[in-house]
Amino acid sequence: MQEQGSQAKVSSQKRVLMVVANPAVSTTLGGPVGFWASELVHPYMEMTEAGYAVELASPQAGRVTPDALSDPRDPSGYSAHDLLSLGFLHSPRHAALLETTRKLSDARVEDYDAILVCGGQSPMFTFREDRALQGLLRGFLEAGKVTAALCHGTAALLDVRLSDGRPLLEGRTMTGFANVEEDAADQMVGRKVMPFRIEDVARERGANFVRAGAWKPFAVRDGQLITGQQQNSGRETARLVIQALGH
Repeated sequence: MQEQGSQAKVSSQKRVLMVVANPAVSTTLGGPVGFWASELVHPYMEMTEAGYAVELASPQAGRVTPDALSDPRDPSGYSAHDLLSLGFLHSPRHAALLETTRKLSDARVEDYDAILVCGGQSPMFTFREDRALQGLLRGFLEAGKVTAALCHGTAALLDVRLSDGRPLLEGRTMTGFANVEEDAADQMVGRKVMPFRIEDVARERGANFVRAGAWKPFAVRDGQLITGQQQNSGRETARLVIQALGH
């Protein structure tokens, strides 16, 4: 009886596909860019602790790397406070997940209960043109499945059109990396960091873009669409995903 119960538990386990950007080169600053560590690690830990099976996928498959400033080991110390990501990166089992992401185009909507797109700098240079990612996001949402994106990962939503041709974001309430945060980043670097601004494009697509204060943890749910504001919002985004999945 115990074995049958275990089998039932496994068969009913929720499955989440987390999308992570491959390494790229910034067209504005010229340096290497990747995903933001906390935007993968914090949601991953929330969902695995909830008992979900989480799989990582990337457009090119294989290895993914964190943005330097998001790595707690970086000499800058910018994310030295992020002990959760530090533990993940130092864990051989978890670090191995970053070397073997599955190819995004091989993922099928029917195999998962939810999708969550992580952010970082690379998504701003790679996600808007990714047709496979756009197709998955449209497929998840039109299938009534939880469709989530976080911080600059919300760039993947900007050009998605539904089967009837309407922008996915039209009439939707969402958040993402806000203009006030882009202003702060530009000021810190001393030049324009990103090639476009999510808040501006989202409004052009007809979205109701909302935000909390700069750098404040914040996520919002509109039906099955869930979005998180920035790198401090990973837990909040994951908790809304868990809530939407009925836990």
